Amino acid sequence: MYYRRSGKVAVNSSAGEENKRQLCELVEAGTVPGLVGYLDSRPVGWISLGPRVDYQKLARSPIMKPVDDAEVWSIVCTYVLKGERGKGLQHQLVHGAIDYAREQGVRTLEAYPVDKAERSHDDFMFFGARSLYEEAGFTEVVRRSATRVVMRKELA
Repeated sequence: MYYRRSGKVAVNSSAGEENKRQLCELVEAGTVPGLVGYLDSRPVGWISLGPRVDYQKLARSPIMKPVDDAEVWSIVCTYVLKGERGKGLQHQLVHGAIDYAREQGVRTLEAYPVDKAERSHDDFMFFGARSLYEEAGFTEVVRRSATRVVMRKELA
């Protein structure tokens, strides 16, 4: 929910309950805020995607601000349970997101991965690594930071 809001957003223990409430409201209103990945009928992963305009914080971000006026969908978060990492599930989530976006008529999908030689702590990898998106056919469109890029995949 963090990127769906503008302005300062509290990141504390009470924010979690508010995030859950707002996420439920989105779903009840008919918005699909992302996809859940399952392994043996258990939810083990999540990927958040949707129209870039729905993620208000992106517009003001010095790194993730719009590259142009194109109507794109953004992937802003991926997550796999700690005990399930290293099994290729994040790749499956990205491919599922690509398929879902294509089914929705999306022409361009955008992501904002981390791009650095050394491994980052898992807490900072919710955007995913550049290699994750390269493997899925995304290409760099702009670099506004030494360690972050904007990547796109054309779906049409």
